Amino acid sequence: DFTLNNIDGKPVKLSEYKGKKLLLVNVASKCGYTPQYEELQKLYEIYKGKLTILAFPANNFGGQEPGTSEDIKSFCSENYGVTFPIFEKISDKHPLYRWLSDKKLNGWNNEEPSWNFCKYFINEKGELVKFFPSKVKPMDKEIIELIEA
Repeated sequence: DFTLNNIDGKPVKLSEYKGKKLLLVNVASKCGYTPQYEELQKLYEIYKGKLTILAFPANNFGGQEPGTSEDIKSFCSENYGVTFPIFEKISDKHPLYRWLSDKKLNGWNNEEPSWNFCKYFINEKGELVKFFPSKVKPMDKEIIELIEA
């Protein structure tokens, strides 16, 4: 039931992704985990029919995403060839992240993003299935197993 603006400022209803597995990632351009963009793009290309990756730039941790939407879009394209959906910069206090990190809302998970590149896996039914901290790489075996299940 969430609508957020994509990196170009156009509203996107997350319900458009109903029936698909989703990996939601809070991203930043100036973080030690930023090279994960490369693996995220690889994962997206391999599993494009089964998985959609949604990137949410945020400046919450260490001010590591200071750029404008245009800066972020250029950075992701030029450095990592990103083709998965990227949204406008949001805060970890956004209603989407409140839903992802409040078990009263999502049914089980209280894990808030602890840093950039935390990952939330949502199944085809729109249910939050798993939280992965920043250190878990996009091509991790557990993420692959969730995609292929």
